[in-house]
Amino acid sequence: MSYFVYIVKCSDKTLYTGITTDVKRRVDEHNSSQKGAKYTKLRRPVTLVYTETAKNRSEASKREYRIKKLSRSEKLELINA
Repeated sequence: MSYFVYIVKCSDKTLYTGITTDVKRRVDEHNSSQKGAKYTKLRRPVTLVYTETAKNRSEASKREYRIKKLSRSEKLELINA
């Protein structure tokens, strides 16, 4: 099973980073269901701006952690690369 690290841009222009096995489903959850993250529920709609594949959940979680530690400008560089 593949895991993905993703970044969505919220309606207030903030960025949210997460992991999932199904990017489309997860973005849909952020936008319309109770399964979306508390952070994004208040900032709908969200737009997918970045994804990358990870070998497994552990690698995805580690990468998510590293991305979350980046500054906003560093995240934007990653998105635009």
